[in-house]
Amino acid sequence: MDKTALISMFITFVASNDVLKYEPHTAGNLENGRVTSSWNKPKFCNGLDCPEYKTVKTTKDYEERIYSESRWVSTNLTGIDYKVAQYQMFMKLFKYIGGNNEGGKKIDMTCPVTDRIIPAQGPACKSNFIMSFYIAPKVTTAPLPKDKTVYLETKSDLHVYVRQFGGFTDDFEAWRKHAEELGIALRNDGLAYEEAYYFTAGYDAPFKLFNRHNEIWFLKK
Repeated sequence: MDKTALISMFITFVASNDVLKYEPHTAGNLENGRVTSSWNKPKFCNGLDCPEYKTVKTTKDYEERIYSESRWVSTNLTGIDYKVAQYQMFMKLFKYIGGNNEGGKKIDMTCPVTDRIIPAQGPACKSNFIMSFYIAPKVTTAPLPKDKTVYLETKSDLHVYVRQFGGFTDDFEAWRKHAEELGIALRNDGLAYEEAYYFTAGYDAPFKLFNRHNEIWFLKK
């Protein structure tokens, strides 16, 4: 399999309806934008650096988390086919961590790969996508991107509702289905959330066949 096919598989997965059991792990109190106790990365991070969070509540349908302040490298596209957008954005960010930055510094891959999606509301509207790679704290000074469509950003602590599910996700419809089900669960519990957009989060390489982990995030209102 060629490189293009592998990258395409990484960002486009075959659909699965398997909702995962929420995995307990050590996450302490949040103080000044940081998790204060020792952080044990969940297994689904696959040994890679991933953003720290505190678990606030767990139900059978979702998990409520507060993420520490974190740094990301991002890029965005509007009004383009979902799969095409995912591939183009992934390649820009992958090139950045591969050395397409000021100083030519190579940066280790992290997880998850997130994508903020504002779905198109009708045939005349355009979907909006922002893909991001997490920048680990060990990267003390993130180099500036050479690509002007790639940018660095810091996210303050994020309060999110998370739905986890397994398998491969092939297209936008797979993500949309789980986003809809998360929204139903939150409304049934009387919880307010940002309805204009949501985040997808993918954790696995294309060659991982079992125990895959995907997430939908809604911001708490």
